[in-house]
Order: sequence, then C-alpha cells, then structure tokens
Amino acid sequence: MGEDKAPRTRRSYPLEMELEFSGALWFWRGPAPWHFVTVPDEESAELEATSAFVSYGWGMIPVAARIGGTEWTTSLFPQSGRYLVPVKAWVRKAEELDVGDTVTVRLSVDL
Repeated sequence: MGEDKAPRTRRSYPLEMELEFSGALWFWRGPAPWHFVTVPDEESAELEATSAFVSYGWGMIPVAARIGGTEWTTSLFPQSGRYLVPVKAWVRKAEELDVGDTVTVRLSVDL
C-alpha cells in the first residue's frame, strides 16, 4: 500500500537574512534609557520587506546581533522608517564601547 507523504512546502524567500553595517552608538534618555545603533536606510528597507514574515508585533523584528566578538539576541525597534539595534550593557562592557563610538553590527534574521 502507498505511504502517505506530507506535501512539500516551497519557500520563495531565503531561510535567513544576514546584514552588516556600521553606525554610531547613541544613548536615549527616555523613561527607560537605552543605548542603540541605528540601522541605515538601505538595510532598514531590506528589513521592512521581510517584517511581515518575522515581526511579532509593533513591527519588532527578532535578530541575532554581533559586534566584534560578542553575539546576543535582541529585537529591532522600528522608528521613523528605520530600525534601532538595542545594545545591552554587558555587550558594551565586553567590547569596551562608549557613546559616539562607530561600531560594525552584523544582524541575522531567521525567516
């Protein structure tokens, strides 16, 4: 007798998106102060194009981020047509980063 097989699913997009860019570390002095790096326009547009597949609400996009030798998981914040990468205190300490430092950020988004 024939064996039942689940239909094969075809994806028309990649399984993962990798981005790399440089930007300045900056500090937001709001009610919940935080440090960020702003994703440039071109990379933000790429992220926006995939947000429907990965956003879990409010436009947030979960990512694996890397600066130097330090990797962590976080979620990108949408703001004014761009995305913000939150940089945790332990990451800043591990990489000896201060406000105004230019850093290279690598992002990996599972699609």
